[in-house]
Amino acid sequence: MKRTDLLQAVYDFWRPNRYGLKAFLINDGQKHPFAIICPGGAYGMVCSFMEGRPYAEALNRIGCHAFVVYYRVGKKARYPRPQEDLRQAIEDVMARAEEWNLDTDSWSLWGSSAGGHLAASYCVEDRGPKPTALILTYPVVTMGEHTRVGSRKNLLGKDADQDMIDRLSVERHITTDYPPVYVWNGTIDRIVEPVNSRMLEEALERTGVPHLAEEFEGVGHGVGLAKGTDAEVWFEHAIGFWKNRMSH
Repeated sequence: MKRTDLLQAVYDFWRPNRYGLKAFLINDGQKHPFAIICPGGAYGMVCSFMEGRPYAEALNRIGCHAFVVYYRVGKKARYPRPQEDLRQAIEDVMARAEEWNLDTDSWSLWGSSAGGHLAASYCVEDRGPKPTALILTYPVVTMGEHTRVGSRKNLLGKDADQDMIDRLSVERHITTDYPPVYVWNGTIDRIVEPVNSRMLEEALERTGVPHLAEEFEGVGHGVGLAKGTDAEVWFEHAIGFWKNRMSH
């Protein structure tokens, strides 16, 4: 791990457990598309060192502003607090769109692992602005049988009732106005079962929502940009999917 990654990891672990937003802006005076990023961490921490800052820096390199969301986790993660934090982040970003030269017609929402569930659930139940594309990396999708148990426990408590489990199972609530989705997972993910992404893909297929789903052989969980693996093409594919939706 590089020194910058190590320092970010320490910060992610010890930072105050409250809402925060970190901006990665391109300071050239020009308007650019932007991404809002929800790192994973099982709703127990925010893993920006793996699924936040590296994505933001990669997005900056291709001409996109980026924002990493820090949402409440652990003992403060009980629903709907993380969802409220993401909603606040989107409101805060949109409120400064002119100041930061943001193209509000061309934005994407990114989420990895539990952050994928956070991003995907926002698109289900929120009446706020919808992204041009939703980009999901090995996401938690369901709160049911195939969920990541730690994520569900942090979000809904150890004795979650069936109504809340159903309500927060994204695959049950996909409608025709859901935003276009790029989603990928690895075949040997032992943390979030690959069936999560497959269930989402099936729901998107049934409702006719534009999507691209990819599964990479021999790739596990928590790999971020997945450099040096067969999945490292995912970032390029996600950007291509997003840019294609901009023209629709």
